Amino acid sequence: MRFLTFGEIMLRLKAPGQERFFQSPMLEATFGGGEANVAVSLANYGQDVGFLTVLPDNPIGDECVKELRKFGVDVSRILRGPGRMGIYYLEGGANQLPSKVVYDRAWSAMALAKPGDIPWDEVLEGVEWFHITGITPAISETAMELSLEGVKAAKERGVTVSCDLNYRKNLWKYGRKASQVMGELANYVDVAIANEEDVQKSLGITADVVVESGRLDRSKYKALGDKVLAAYPNMKMIAITLRESQSADANGWAACLNDRERFYESKRYMISDIVDRVGGGDSFAGGLIYGLNAYEDRQKALEFAVAASCLKHSIPGDFNRVGVADVEKLMGGDGTGRVQR
Repeated sequence: MRFLTFGEIMLRLKAPGQERFFQSPMLEATFGGGEANVAVSLANYGQDVGFLTVLPDNPIGDECVKELRKFGVDVSRILRGPGRMGIYYLEGGANQLPSKVVYDRAWSAMALAKPGDIPWDEVLEGVEWFHITGITPAISETAMELSLEGVKAAKERGVTVSCDLNYRKNLWKYGRKASQVMGELANYVDVAIANEEDVQKSLGITADVVVESGRLDRSKYKALGDKVLAAYPNMKMIAITLRESQSADANGWAACLNDRERFYESKRYMISDIVDRVGGGDSFAGGLIYGLNAYEDRQKALEFAVAASCLKHSIPGDFNRVGVADVEKLMGGDGTGRVQR
């Protein structure tokens, strides 16, 4: 197995369309979670990828495993343990009404997992790239300890570590600040992925960036990336996504990459009539990991990641259901959306 992602996958319960919660007496049930979303993206790009988590040993956990297997994700490393399936509820926004997420993941199997539960020597066998996010350490104190165990074990074995910093203010409830935990974890990261809020809240590194402006000054993101790389000398690069939110339906979307030697800036996409932006950052992470391994040119790797995540905004659900040909077509300039016959 070349790639392994580690984190919690949840049951996703969404109000239909752009309805408010229980406007209709139903919720759409699918699965999703940051690291699982990345694994599905990599599987869709034809990569040998596995997902590591702890799931409850019940029929809901069984269905989750089946869903991941359907995409070609290796599920052989998934563990079963006490606890429940984490849930998140989603209300899709529109125009000036933002989307809303409500978490219900206390006492989940992943939150209850503790150091020593995962045999890292076994699960990292043959792995070349290990991906994690800032969500997993925020779930619980034991999940935080497991996350640190994982990145340390990966680095000891010479495995490349990527981390999407993914700050979630509603999860950090067990007494440790995000900056304390993520500041330590970042010492073991080769490739960091973030937006400006993730950098400021997860690492405590600030920059003069006004995200509410609707138009972002890219030069300030070079300075922000330089600060992160200076603070973490073992980090090889950081990619920062640039989302210009004009409304819930219309976003400008781009990214930049700082690898200490060069500062790369991507093409900017104007995305209107957004179908589902949840999972957009994960689709960027999956695209970047693929791009850095598939292309020698880092500019091309960045463009692949941005195009992949641009397409995700048109796809319902957490998973980005596109292949390499779809992404490369958009990279090549074909974004007309004309019917293909």
